[in-house]
Amino acid sequence: MTPEELLGYCLQKPGAWQDEPWEGDIVTKVGPKIFAFLGGDGVGVKCGRTRDEADEWLARYPEDAAVMAYIGRSGWNTLRIGRTIPDEEIHQAVDESYDLVAASLPKRLRPESR
Repeated sequence: MTPEELLGYCLQKPGAWQDEPWEGDIVTKVGPKIFAFLGGDGVGVKCGRTRDEADEWLARYPEDAAVMAYIGRSGWNTLRIGRTIPDEEIHQAVDESYDLVAASLPKRLRPESR
């Protein structure tokens, strides 16, 4: 999977939109909140409600999963694409991140198809 294909996958989510809050950093959001950080050869996603849940990725893919700087304590990891993590699992991680972030939005801001 290429970074462009992953961006396309993210943008298929209900209410998803692309933003560039920092020059050169592409993110996808649902409502006002980011659910995926896209850059280089990886994607930053919320991999669990807690750091313990997100650490399961680090144990399974020690070479291609890492705690995200600054927000990692909240369950965010960077997952490298095109390496040992299968594309289907990257898609599942994006799905979970989207679901966790969308569920945290006030009801009035959640996409209608949720």
